[in-house]
Amino acid sequence: MPKQQHPLLRLWLYARKQRTQITIATTFAIFNKLFDLAPPVLIGAAVDVVVSRETSIFGEVFGITDLDQQLYFLAALTIFVWGMESLFDYLAEVQWRNLAQTIEHEFRIDGYAHVQSLEMAYFEDRSTGGLMSVLNDDVNQLERFLDAGANEMIQTATTVFVVGALFAYAAPDIAWITVLPIPFIIWGSVAFQNRLAPRYATVRERVGILNGVLSNNLTGISTIKSYTAEDYEVQQVTAESNSYRNANKRAILLSSAFVPLIRMFILFGFTGILIFGGQRTLNGDIAVATYSVMIFMTQRLLWPLTRLGEVLDQYQRAMASTNRILDLLNTDPTITEGTQTLASVNGHIQFEAVNFSYTPTIPVLDALTLDIPAGQTIAIVGATGSGKSTLVKLLLRFYDVNGGRITIDGHDIRDLTFKSLRGAISFVSQDIFLFHGTVRENIAYGTFDATLEEVVNAATIAEAHEFIMALPNGYDTIVGERGQKLSGGQRQRLSIARAVLKRAQIIILDEATASVDNETEAAIQRSVEKIAADHTMIVIAHRLSTVRNADMIYVLEHGVLTEHGKHDDLINAGGVYDMLWRVQTGERRSASD
Repeated sequence: MPKQQHPLLRLWLYARKQRTQITIATTFAIFNKLFDLAPPVLIGAAVDVVVSRETSIFGEVFGITDLDQQLYFLAALTIFVWGMESLFDYLAEVQWRNLAQTIEHEFRIDGYAHVQSLEMAYFEDRSTGGLMSVLNDDVNQLERFLDAGANEMIQTATTVFVVGALFAYAAPDIAWITVLPIPFIIWGSVAFQNRLAPRYATVRERVGILNGVLSNNLTGISTIKSYTAEDYEVQQVTAESNSYRNANKRAILLSSAFVPLIRMFILFGFTGILIFGGQRTLNGDIAVATYSVMIFMTQRLLWPLTRLGEVLDQYQRAMASTNRILDLLNTDPTITEGTQTLASVNGHIQFEAVNFSYTPTIPVLDALTLDIPAGQTIAIVGATGSGKSTLVKLLLRFYDVNGGRITIDGHDIRDLTFKSLRGAISFVSQDIFLFHGTVRENIAYGTFDATLEEVVNAATIAEAHEFIMALPNGYDTIVGERGQKLSGGQRQRLSIARAVLKRAQIIILDEATASVDNETEAAIQRSVEKIAADHTMIVIAHRLSTVRNADMIYVLEHGVLTEHGKHDDLINAGGVYDMLWRVQTGERRSASD
């Protein structure tokens, strides 16, 4: 397996559109540090004026011999330097923080858009909380580093370079004393980085698991309450939170040792300049002003390196998050989109010798062949696990067939764009999902430009208009997250209204009456009859009373088509359908039968 690129390089390759802004931000940071390093030089110049008087640097270089004028000139330089330092500090801060916000925004949007392109099997293997951790927590972690840490690292590097060059020019024979600790500091930084990286990778992994548990529990809060499992779930969250805390502790234990170690190296460099530089100054080899600058510059050079531990901590967290985000973005979909579009849809669907299994050893559909004429209502029934809902998932290309093919009007669905394929189908799932918003917004979901009149008409066909008008604010009533303010039957009828409004030629009802009362079932059945005309309708049903009027009923058993025909014909055949019908209606055959 090839070695993965360094996360910083991966981030640089990703941020192509922001490279100009990165360059500008880096330039401002460098100028900010250059002007920030100027005050110690000005202090040295002030000492030079007091000690050397007319022969100070201002007198020899600029020809200013009057001492008052030297001080005024020094004051003007100070105002200029401080003003420019403040200006570039502001500009660098604005550039870096805006850059952080831009990259955070693009990472989140690109990540979310990419996740939506992945196949359903991807989500079945991962928790929602884990994905939320990457799209939110990891993105925020990177933003925090770019917001401040990157700027500080650039300024520290600038300080090392500028001060090292200054010392090499002013006192080359003792400059090594100040520079000597830097290789050890860099070596320590690399060593800490290598040891911290896997620890922070573990931290990011543990927080993803913790978020998954929290998301799962909040989604299933009604089940937790109904089984009085609150204490048990608190224990589960506590265990995962402790794992996350312990992972952080291991990282903190190492990262916290960095600053004390660096201070020892800094102490060595500072005291070296203090002693040896002082001796050279007392001997007259170094001017007092130069010695003053060296003392201040040594502090400016070495002391900020104590912050390197905190910056390194931010850096390692950000790089661990960068890897997780980019790993997500680099996950290739296993289902690729076609390029063809359907100019018009009649709704003729064919399953041709379709084979499919979720796992290689357990087939779900075995050489299934179905011919669904355009404009007809067909039903697919069978016991639980017979493969009914899998047909729908394959038709929508949530999964791809392992063998055979599925066509719409003669077009292999694998050749179609997702928009063309799924735009031709209105799907009402047994797992109804309503978004937090109004009734109108939920009905118009997917048909976002629908007028209120069109929404009302769709709701009327779905026999939902009457109960909607009885709600506190009618079509403007907030349904709550996942539609929790509505009953199951009401949510189902809103879902049917949504499908009606889409005006697709193919309509699929997947167990639409599985969990509703008899009154709602009757309402749904009437709705189906209204919308069935001129549409190809596939009704997946466990409750057979909803499909007895279908043009054709197909019976699946362990992924194999065992019977097909109209309701009465299948009853008279005395096969699987007849058995299921009698079980549901409570009828018994006599011995003579």
